[in-house]
Amino acid sequence: MSSSVNRSIVDRRTFFRGAGLTAAAIFGTGLLGACSSAVDEQRAGAATGASGTPVRGGTLKTGITADVIPATFLTNTSGATTVIGLAYDTLVRYPHDNVEPQPRLAKSWQLAADGLSLTLELRDDVTFHSGRPFTSKDAEFSLRTYADPKWTAQLRSTAAAITAFDTSDPHRLVLTLAHPLGNVFDLLDTVPILDSESIDKLATGDAFIGTGPFKLVSRTPNSALVFERNEHYWIPDRPFLDRVEVSVIPDSQALLSSLKSGQVAVAGGLNYRDTETLGETAGFQAVSLEGAELQVYVGANVTHPALADVRVRQAIAYAIDRDRVISEVFRGSGYPVNLPWPKSSPAYDESRNTTFTRDATKARAILAGSGIAVPTLPLTYQAGNPFYEATAQIVQANLAEIGIPVELDPQEGATFIKALIGGTIPALWVTFHSWAQYVPSTLTVSAYPFNALKNSSHYESPAYVDAAGAAWRVADGTGAEAKDRYRAVSDQLLDGLFLVEIGVVLNQLATAQRVQGIDWTKRSEIVYTDTYLA
Repeated sequence: MSSSVNRSIVDRRTFFRGAGLTAAAIFGTGLLGACSSAVDEQRAGAATGASGTPVRGGTLKTGITADVIPATFLTNTSGATTVIGLAYDTLVRYPHDNVEPQPRLAKSWQLAADGLSLTLELRDDVTFHSGRPFTSKDAEFSLRTYADPKWTAQLRSTAAAITAFDTSDPHRLVLTLAHPLGNVFDLLDTVPILDSESIDKLATGDAFIGTGPFKLVSRTPNSALVFERNEHYWIPDRPFLDRVEVSVIPDSQALLSSLKSGQVAVAGGLNYRDTETLGETAGFQAVSLEGAELQVYVGANVTHPALADVRVRQAIAYAIDRDRVISEVFRGSGYPVNLPWPKSSPAYDESRNTTFTRDATKARAILAGSGIAVPTLPLTYQAGNPFYEATAQIVQANLAEIGIPVELDPQEGATFIKALIGGTIPALWVTFHSWAQYVPSTLTVSAYPFNALKNSSHYESPAYVDAAGAAWRVADGTGAEAKDRYRAVSDQLLDGLFLVEIGVVLNQLATAQRVQGIDWTKRSEIVYTDTYLA
């Protein structure tokens, strides 16, 4: 596989549709005082924003519902994705609608016919925010750091399958692979290029030095981050904005009020009903992050005595009202599934997604046949997130209907993430997962909930390990051979049922009309390189 830069790599598509908002909450411009003038400014922007002519300068005030947690910087949490989107670049980037890599810091590449080596030609005009030139040794350092278990990165098994690096040419990187990796470009799309000279400060949250369009100038933990334009960015005349200010605002209703009053101009993390309304309101627009789909699911710790029997998990799968969750919680912005794959995935199979449809009578019969008296089970989720809370309430009601008592167990975000990664959630949980929008093998060798070798559910199955490994060791991750192996993976997921999928949902943002040119990656990292204030 090879590619070269034959077209502009900054001509990114932006989708504006009347829908809802994102789970990786981001909101933006306006002053915290003077609400009436801010509203007037937004309405004025609605009249001029359709011109399509980029405007240079200005400050975009944005917000996130949770601060970056330095120790989990490489784990795809919402605070980290905000910082990565602003301050970092990757070697390649996938477009929204497929997994064909496009040039970023790597301008071209060649994958060997046997799939055991990959040669990347790197840009020679890139510098870090510190002024230090980017070279092949920085790419090696970033990939090695990502593979280090201390960072708990989800694709680290793929990074660890790189057995050798040739950096003899500062602008060429040659990777030697332990075996063919169908998801090697997933890794290169994911790993931010890190600065080796400041990695210790990144670990403490004191510095985030990358090669991206904006550079960090200040951070107040759990409160704010301020970024300024990178004057030496490698894309000519980008970014347009002078400054991006990020505020940490955990309460989604406060965020909604700020957007409606004009104090901010981009908001995520709102409930989908509010987003739907905003998308139909003059002066606002809704953005659907196509290609960055999320999946909402119920996880089960199979070491819990009541959940160790797959029949109890089957009863749960039949009990859940997926249609209600999608229609009420996500306002129809998604579709119910039994398997993690979105419709764009080479592993998607419509017929498999009706294996477990809501049938309370069947669920009660399966539960009775198990002979297990299920005690009250805690259902854990991240507190303050309207999606998780509403979904958990529906699941609680569904399980009560079949005789499984559930106690809601909201946990602070950092506590929940630590428990998910560590596999210490005691019984059931509700959250999102991602990675299914990538090459399918990435999910089952990488994501904490799905990792066949070690997962959050403590589910162990040699057959699942074999199926996941076979799907991973295919050079072409979208070819016919790979698709056959993905079917075997899907069989194992339905048989083991340690995770009960509810549905695929589209990540959403709502913005003031004057905010134009927003882009994103498949990990929902909001990219402001081409953003401007109309």
